[in-house]
Amino acid sequence: MADFLVTVESPAKAKTIERYLGKKYKVRASLGHLRDLPRSQMGVDVENNYEPRYITIRGKGPILQDLKKEAKKAKKVFLAADPDREGEAIAWHLATALGIDQTSDCRVVFNEITKDAIKESFKHPRKIDMDLVDAQQARRILDRLVGYSISPLLWKKVKKGLSAGRVQSVALRLVIDRENEIKVFEPEEYWSITGEFEKSKKKFEAQFYGNTKEKMKLHNEADVKEVMSSMSGKDFKVNRVVKKERKRNPSPSFTTSSLQQEAARKLNFRAKKTMMLAQQLYEGIAVGKEGITGLITYMRTDSTRISDTAKKDTIDFIVENYGEQYVTQKVAAKQSAKSQDAHEAVRPTSVMRTPESMKSILSRDLYRLYKLIWDRFVASQMSSAVLDTVMAELQNGEAVFRANGSQVKFPGFMKLYIEGTDDQKEEKDNILPEMAEGDVVEAVDITPNQHFTQPPPRFTEARLVRALEELGIGRPSTYAPTLDTIQKRGYVTLDAKRFIPTELGEIVHQLVLEFFPDILNIEFTAKMEHDLDTVEEGEIEWRSIIDAFYRKFEKNVEVAENEMEKVQIKDEPAGEDCELCGSPMVYKLGRYGKFMACSNFPECRNTKAIVKHIGVTCPTCKQGEIVERKSKKRRIFYGCERYPECEFVSWDKPIERPCPKCSELLVEKKVKKGVQISCTSCDYKEEVQ
Repeated sequence: MADFLVTVESPAKAKTIERYLGKKYKVRASLGHLRDLPRSQMGVDVENNYEPRYITIRGKGPILQDLKKEAKKAKKVFLAADPDREGEAIAWHLATALGIDQTSDCRVVFNEITKDAIKESFKHPRKIDMDLVDAQQARRILDRLVGYSISPLLWKKVKKGLSAGRVQSVALRLVIDRENEIKVFEPEEYWSITGEFEKSKKKFEAQFYGNTKEKMKLHNEADVKEVMSSMSGKDFKVNRVVKKERKRNPSPSFTTSSLQQEAARKLNFRAKKTMMLAQQLYEGIAVGKEGITGLITYMRTDSTRISDTAKKDTIDFIVENYGEQYVTQKVAAKQSAKSQDAHEAVRPTSVMRTPESMKSILSRDLYRLYKLIWDRFVASQMSSAVLDTVMAELQNGEAVFRANGSQVKFPGFMKLYIEGTDDQKEEKDNILPEMAEGDVVEAVDITPNQHFTQPPPRFTEARLVRALEELGIGRPSTYAPTLDTIQKRGYVTLDAKRFIPTELGEIVHQLVLEFFPDILNIEFTAKMEHDLDTVEEGEIEWRSIIDAFYRKFEKNVEVAENEMEKVQIKDEPAGEDCELCGSPMVYKLGRYGKFMACSNFPECRNTKAIVKHIGVTCPTCKQGEIVERKSKKRRIFYGCERYPECEFVSWDKPIERPCPKCSELLVEKKVKKGVQISCTSCDYKEEVQ
């Protein structure tokens, strides 16, 4: 019979850890939380100092009974839930339910599921950290007070199934604010002039910079003509050449947020998918003779700290596989005493398990995510890249052009990994011919280009996660669930992987803004996050934070109960009759926005997509307007409203203004790097947005 009982969160971990610890230990899974606030009521006694009322979660009773039986038989019980606030709270709830002394050395934590890490952690059990538990309780209770106060109002005043919360409301606000910026945006014309030059039979490009005194902006064609007329002949004198050596440092190892962002950019993964795959890599994969082994450290972290052992092993690996010159010379910044106890960054548990050696074991998506984590971690311990940069200034008359070149002198970490960017622009060597001050180069071609400023881009998941993180809203564990919630509620939709608010989302946002402005106030919410963090640090009692918030919030709820008007999402007449039964068609609001339906429902269930005009005249018949349509697979395309008389159709969205080169149709093409405006007839293209 086993002497010790160990509780963990998942069955997958339980099997692995039991194998590592040996016969004296029995490891059982709690399957996450066993106790929580009741779902059917608030569960927080606001009159009694915000005392929470915890109950056993429905369906978890048998698990708890089994754990109680095992705990009675065991000499000692160890609580080994995840190493974060949520895990600490699970351990505390279990200690309470199983009658374990919370001040005893019953808590075991580890950041990776490997044999050495598990055995080492059991040498250093500790008592339950009540500061961590209180930090989790504070967030849970605060979110319950907000959610269970506002959501019922939305159910009564708008429709069932809606919700509002601290983090999700701010996320929705960011999406709506960005959409409003796009709506009011007015494109401004500007021009550039690109010159193709030749020196010693080598061609290179330079851009118009200005005159000999200052940089100049080209606002219109008149400005361009003035510059073009100021130049004479093809010879340009080299005014100056500036050569510099520039260093580029590697990015640190992943935090939860940077992992989600980079997986979105490079692997096209949604935040939810990234976290699901990372959980599998953390909990363990069957690795040959080693059996089930955790391949990465704990994936919910906002730390970039790396253990000394991991650093040493990685440096040895780099020396052996790349050479000593590829090892970082940078001395790591000293961490405070507090941060020494923080989680590590997300990294592989062993640098020796290279992605190539794991490829046959892992599924395609697990392999791709593991490779991303492994590459980023190893690169973070490599030396800086060294680039040679050159700037050459060319002059003809008063016009000055500048050519910029760069060349990788020493790749350093770039030999293995380069961080992605939101605009997906790739860096390439641009090598200029050898030039010196006083040289003369010949202009092969000088080309003016018309451009228009672009509106700010809609949020992708990566951009929205980054925005929330930069604003101090939410924490690593909340980003993926938040993005998932605003989509499930029908507040936003995704178009070309970019968030667009729905009408329902805008209605909910407006109501929350009117009656609960603090919930949408970014500074207020960020301060609240900071205050909640101080609970974790033991600097403040959690109930005082809740009380300071709730006293004002309670008054807002009372006002909303009395003054919030019921939103009638009326069925507007669509102005046409049902082709099946002849009854009038009406507009209805569904999960994915408005659609047309027969008013004779449920007798007639005819529905149609709404024809959306985009304000562009059909380029084929010159009579009808282009409308947005959806294919059977819900893919958007564009066609003439006069179909079938006119058969114009396009997968790319036509835009109103004509091509500046040939006056033909311009369209928005969805390319891998974003959206690009290009001509359907000539080679005219604008910068990718």
